[in-house]
Amino acid sequence: MILDPAFLAMAHAAADAAGAVIRPLFRSALLVEAKGDASPVTEADRAAECAIRALLAERLPEHGVIGEEYGAEREDSEWVWVLDPIDGTRAFVTGRPLFGTLVGLLHRGRPVLGLIDQPATGERWLGIAGQPTVFTGPFGGTAGCRPCARLADAELSCTAPDMFALGRHAKFEQVRAAARRTTWGGDCYAYGLVALGLIDVVVEDTLKPWDWAALVPVIEGAGGRVTDWAGRDLVLGSAQGDVVALGDPALLPEVLALLA
Repeated sequence: MILDPAFLAMAHAAADAAGAVIRPLFRSALLVEAKGDASPVTEADRAAECAIRALLAERLPEHGVIGEEYGAEREDSEWVWVLDPIDGTRAFVTGRPLFGTLVGLLHRGRPVLGLIDQPATGERWLGIAGQPTVFTGPFGGTAGCRPCARLADAELSCTAPDMFALGRHAKFEQVRAAARRTTWGGDCYAYGLVALGLIDVVVEDTLKPWDWAALVPVIEGAGGRVTDWAGRDLVLGSAQGDVVALGDPALLPEVLALLA
């Protein structure tokens, strides 16, 4: 897909603005309060989203925006930005660099641009629908999922075992039992590692649009696949929060059979 260069510039500017807020606060004394879902919200979350929204209002005022901290504006627009200023706030407030800023762009409800930025480590993934994912960072690594056609050979990742809705944890356990190895934690960072060919499968539940919108173009641009547990594309308004991300699309039938 060919996007307006202003949209690409906006995505990078959004991540830069959020990072300028987040970096000075990482591993500092923060006031943390509990939201209704018990996930921590920090001063950094709110300030970073405000910074991005200010840029959007200045540069692309006709676009819609959906953010974790401040809700939706013009969400029926043709183009809608989906923001998670700190995905992985539990990691952030405990000083672990397994979090990131997510900037996604939807066109008529479908993800067409996604950016994962890790402001503490300087790593950034950019995905655009129909184009190869681009990764930049100081530690090396190249965007590109690795072949892994059997779950028995796969590295599985999930943020936390308590994220599954009633009755779904048992289905996840079937996938975990069949996988080679399982690692916990990571939030969006784990999806970035799928796009680098270091993790093969992520299976999660109860995700919101700001959790998945940016991830789809990143992983699919690296050769992977992202669907719900029934194998359907993730689209605003129909996605229920159950997500499967695969480095090798050949794994999809095996994983979905265990989740059915």
